[in-house]
Amino acid sequence: MMDEFVAACIQLRSSRDVSANLETTIALIREAVRDSGANFVQTPEMTNLLVRSRDELFEKIRPEEDDPFVQALSKLAGELKIVLHVGSLAVLAARDVAANRGYMIGPNGSIAARYDKIHMFDVDLPNGESWRESSTYQPGTQARVVDLPVGRVGMGICYDVRFPDLFRRQARAGATVLTAPAAFTRQTGQAHWHVLQRSRAIENGAFVISAAQTGHHEDGRETFGHSVIVDPWGKVLSEQADDQPGYGAATIRLKDAENARKSVPVLKNEREFDLEEVSFQVVKET
Repeated sequence: MMDEFVAACIQLRSSRDVSANLETTIALIREAVRDSGANFVQTPEMTNLLVRSRDELFEKIRPEEDDPFVQALSKLAGELKIVLHVGSLAVLAARDVAANRGYMIGPNGSIAARYDKIHMFDVDLPNGESWRESSTYQPGTQARVVDLPVGRVGMGICYDVRFPDLFRRQARAGATVLTAPAAFTRQTGQAHWHVLQRSRAIENGAFVISAAQTGHHEDGRETFGHSVIVDPWGKVLSEQADDQPGYGAATIRLKDAENARKSVPVLKNEREFDLEEVSFQVVKET
């Protein structure tokens, strides 16, 4: 296992055109590896396409074994000798059922781990936006921690970042790098993105790496961007603050996670406890 490595976040503005998205993704991965020397590269949630229409989605997605992104990015990871974290792809899991699935691809080009997004984004936002991921995607049931040449990494996707227990369990299992690649809406991103990323890092003494979708998309949605890499003390090491596709990179020193956990040993000090519910009752005088 490496003592340190360079991580890069690929920021995208995925469209409804799968082929165009693949071309852009490959070009940015190559650029990031060439210019930053990245050993670990992550792409955002829904790297292969963003489309609101359920019918159009099912016309364009494929089972994993036939998916052009899985094939091309596995080959690319092997060529570049990198760990490639495909934040997520929409893939066909069964007839009329899709999976929002992340892939961890090793430097030999083989898939080291898969993760299906557990928490579905079923919300009605104050600005009128309404999302029902559960009407299209089959939620996952299994969290993932994977041992890689760059260390032990926990896998999450977007809305998962609002559920701290997922990342705590990964940290307890030894993960020092946590991930939450995303397609955050602009409204929720402006309000919560940074605090959620930094909180998951601080409370677990772990790095958090989260590549994001950004800007106005072809299907009409707007995403927040601001792909970030946060260190175990909550410091933002890299952020793509502009509203454009591109990449950001930072050096990950795994010793920093060890030092943070020694300084504030939350994992060691954590205790089990019971919860008692008490009702306050007013006693009337007689």
